[in-house]
Amino acid sequence: MTISVVLAVGSQAAALVGVYLTGSVANALTDNERTRVPWLVGAILVLGALRAAMMAGRRLIAGKQALDVELDMRTAIYAKLVRLSFGFYDRHQTGQLMSRATVDLQGVRFFLGYGLIFFFQHIFTILGVGIVIFLVDWKLALISLAIAPFLIAVAYRYSHVSHPLLRDVQQKMADVATVAEENIVGVHVVKSFAQEAAEQLKFERRSEEVFALSVKANRQRAFYVPMLSFLPLLSQAAILLLGGRMVANGSLSVGSFVRFNLYLAMLVMPLRALGMWIGQAQRATASGERIFQVIDEPEEIRDGRGAAELPPGPGRIAFDGVTFGYDPDRPVLDAVDLELEAGKVVALIGHTGSGKTSLASLVPRFYDVQAGCVSIDGVDVRTVTLASLRREIGVIAQDPFLFSATVRENIAFGRPESTDEEIEQAARLAQAHEFVEALPEGYDTVIGERGITLSGGQRQRVAIARALVVDPRILILDDATASVDASTEARIRDGLREAMRGRTTIIIAHRLSTIALADEVIVLEDGHVAARGSHEELVDTNEVYREIYEHGLLERVFTEEVA
Repeated sequence: MTISVVLAVGSQAAALVGVYLTGSVANALTDNERTRVPWLVGAILVLGALRAAMMAGRRLIAGKQALDVELDMRTAIYAKLVRLSFGFYDRHQTGQLMSRATVDLQGVRFFLGYGLIFFFQHIFTILGVGIVIFLVDWKLALISLAIAPFLIAVAYRYSHVSHPLLRDVQQKMADVATVAEENIVGVHVVKSFAQEAAEQLKFERRSEEVFALSVKANRQRAFYVPMLSFLPLLSQAAILLLGGRMVANGSLSVGSFVRFNLYLAMLVMPLRALGMWIGQAQRATASGERIFQVIDEPEEIRDGRGAAELPPGPGRIAFDGVTFGYDPDRPVLDAVDLELEAGKVVALIGHTGSGKTSLASLVPRFYDVQAGCVSIDGVDVRTVTLASLRREIGVIAQDPFLFSATVRENIAFGRPESTDEEIEQAARLAQAHEFVEALPEGYDTVIGERGITLSGGQRQRVAIARALVVDPRILILDDATASVDASTEARIRDGLREAMRGRTTIIIAHRLSTIALADEVIVLEDGHVAARGSHEELVDTNEVYREIYEHGLLERVFTEEVA
């Protein structure tokens, strides 16, 4: 930036000297000193070449510097996005975040590459010309600067009214991006419910809001920018009139008159660009605010001071007085005390909203407790590094996300150094090997975005293999077999039974067949542990479990009758 500013100022300094030499040419012609003209013209050409070289250097350096800043900011915002907790994403829309990482960054880059350099260049020009014209003729200089207070007032007013409006434009553009992103990702839902017209209307309304604000901003530019361009012309007109009279009566030389007007002409562009520069600066400032809202966002879930690696252990999990809620005023879990033995398989069941998924999410620190603590093998999970904690926990969600990459890369995502044998073994345990081998390129087949080219059951089995290849000491299955048919579920259960051996496993289950994998069942109700025990014990003693069990029996009978 410093080098760019120096080159920009140097190019303008060369222009100032060039104007002075042009005035000297006029004096030489009027004073009959024509032998000096070729030397003066040569000096002007040399200065012009030097100025061109400095301008080229400034553009190259400033352009690269702006791209460097854009790269750094894009990297910083992405690094922050992958570190931020689930709570942050619960509060923000994907389209808004994508807009900040693309549109807003471009606005900042353009300002840094051009606007900011031009600011320093124009400031130097205004100050330099201001000093020089006083040296040429102080009376004319005072006349030419009489317009300055009006220019400053108009420029200040333009800056004051444009900033909030341009910030709103950026926000509304992000809203448009949000609607577009949701409809692209959820295109199957939109088409399934024949809501194309309604969603198009929603998009049009958001676009019209951007249009209305942009038109308003354009009206401001249409008023203020021409005014900022016109005011300097009033000064120039006064100088032509009064300066011409001074030349006519002999109180000002022709060379000085030429110099003064050329210097004054040099002020026209900086003053005319003042309005455009203010608008660009305000847009970049609004974009920068939105970018740094993300970069400066506090990391709710992060490694604590002095965090250590999670020490080896069998995988015993303890919840001691755990209270948690997505909204602090409405706890989902309330003073939960629960201990899960190492190597045991535990099924969490309960009605919707009872806190099953929330309880399981606290183990890998997807969220932090508001009171109490969660510990693994006697170590509070908040005192260990997130990387070492999550390496030891395999999470299999109900709706798995797969990347647009090969099957091999998806399975090895959590452990890229996995060998082909380890990947294949994990796939066999998840009952995925057979269908993967049947794909056109086997394990090297590239699956579509979010695994769209695979069926729901196939995606689920690849996700299970992805969790197993990490060889975690703890497994968390959030209704992991909900997307597969009964026969596939039976094969996956056999694989899971083998995979869960020796591992502490938490199963969030609704199907009786999945619950049957558990050594113990824990019933949650309204954020509390209502009961725990074996299937036989709970059927006789717990009303919630008996209700869920009987509903499951009815569901199974119905399924068998339909089949």
